[in-house]
Amino acid sequence: MTKRTSAKHKIDRRMGENIWGRPKSPVNRREYGPGQHGQRRKGKLSDFGLQLRAKQKLKGYYGDLTEKQFRRIYAEAERVKGDTGENLIGLLERRLDAVVYRAKFVPTVFAARQFVNHGHVKVNGKRVNIPSYRVKEGDVIEVRDKSKQLAVVLEAVALAERDVPDYIDADHSKMTATFVRAPGLSDVPYPVMMEPNLVVEFYAKN
Repeated sequence: MTKRTSAKHKIDRRMGENIWGRPKSPVNRREYGPGQHGQRRKGKLSDFGLQLRAKQKLKGYYGDLTEKQFRRIYAEAERVKGDTGENLIGLLERRLDAVVYRAKFVPTVFAARQFVNHGHVKVNGKRVNIPSYRVKEGDVIEVRDKSKQLAVVLEAVALAERDVPDYIDADHSKMTATFVRAPGLSDVPYPVMMEPNLVVEFYAKN
């Protein structure tokens, strides 16, 4: 189990929100932050605090990416034409682990990273074990034949709390998914409000 997997409940508590919309989130029971001073830390956030929190929430949602990884994706989003915040969401959603999670092949983003790492996924017929691999429009992602009966896969397909978004065309009988297009912010089924515009402001000033 990775360090990040064990920390996912802390991310929820730190943000004070159930950022993945999971029924087992500790936020459903305790809305205050972790640690002995968690109940007292409810002051009003400054603009910087709001921007930082928006960045931490987005980073955390995609499996608690490192600052280096996230900054690199942001720099790319800035270089591409169009709205930087929308571009950032589009690039994050094109990560292979994000697509595997969205297609409901696994129950969590953290499981998706591990699933890809362990070689259970093929892209256009070739095995890919890099979670940050960027899929393109029309790419076909599939679970390897040997992995289709894994408990984690069967559990994810049966999950009622998530639907597959319309920018991914998933066929659970064959365990394949086609990446139809890069989504915008309004297309992504985030359980909580994400604010990429605040992330853009954060990096513009820091």
